Amino acid sequence: QVQLVESGGGLVQAGDSLRLSCAASGRTLSPYAMGWFRQAPGKEREFVAAISRSGGSTNYADSVKGRFTISRDNAKNTAYLQMNSLKPEDTAVYYCAVRSRMGLISLSAMEYGYWGQGTQVTVSS
Repeated sequence: QVQLVESGGGLVQAGDSLRLSCAASGRTLSPYAMGWFRQAPGKEREFVAAISRSGGSTNYADSVKGRFTISRDNAKNTAYLQMNSLKPEDTAVYYCAVRSRMGLISLSAMEYGYWGQGTQVTVSS
């Protein structure tokens, strides 16, 4: 069973940066694509970014492209989300996730079988 623990969230001002981490235990993550999703109050969970198992391929939501960077360190069994130029509309609970099966990047939450508990990111204007 995979356990994912996110950290690094907090309260920041618009324009600031945060780096989220997702540490995994219980399974080696290297064979699996990973993703970050977020959910704002009153809204559905949405895709933010995803990374292939090797880290060589990434995909981003249009709303974060150019500001956020997803990465992973398979030796540490950890994924990261570097968030720069944060905006109030980035306020949400951020979740990391691991695909249920080995395969390519997916933008669909349905393809991810393992989820962390989430970390709150609040951006004030």
